[in-house]
Amino acid sequence: MIFVVLGTFELPFDRLLKEVDKQISAGNIKEEVLVQAGHTKYRSNQMKFIDFTTYEHMAELYREASFIITHGGTGSITMGMKMGKKIIAVPRLVKYGEHNDNHQIEIVKQFCQTGHILSWDDATDMSEVLKEIQTFKPAPFKSGNKEILNILRNFIDSV
Repeated sequence: MIFVVLGTFELPFDRLLKEVDKQISAGNIKEEVLVQAGHTKYRSNQMKFIDFTTYEHMAELYREASFIITHGGTGSITMGMKMGKKIIAVPRLVKYGEHNDNHQIEIVKQFCQTGHILSWDDATDMSEVLKEIQTFKPAPFKSGNKEILNILRNFIDSV
């Protein structure tokens, strides 16, 4: 199963679902696709849909998925990264009315540069990213909590 995560933001993200639908029709996606749609109303008989669910159920679906296709939200990306899942992230964009700013571009770009995820945008053929995900080995997740705590301790000690 491929799990598509659109998050909980109140604006729709039809563009991503239309592209996934297109890839299913083209035969580039053969697995079952389950979508956590949030506020997005786009529907297709080629995918299964849930709007919202609990954190625990989301984690279960992440674990079951062969890979994740997600919007560019930090929480949605890092949940998969912590599990070592293969992820394709797609930033929501202002120009399509999907968000009120383009901050997800930077989030996705950063995680791509560190080798944690792959990304898709309109300038790229999604079928190529779907081929790449098959052999993609994501960089292991490493928490920066200890480093942040050390910086804070050093700062407090210096005051």
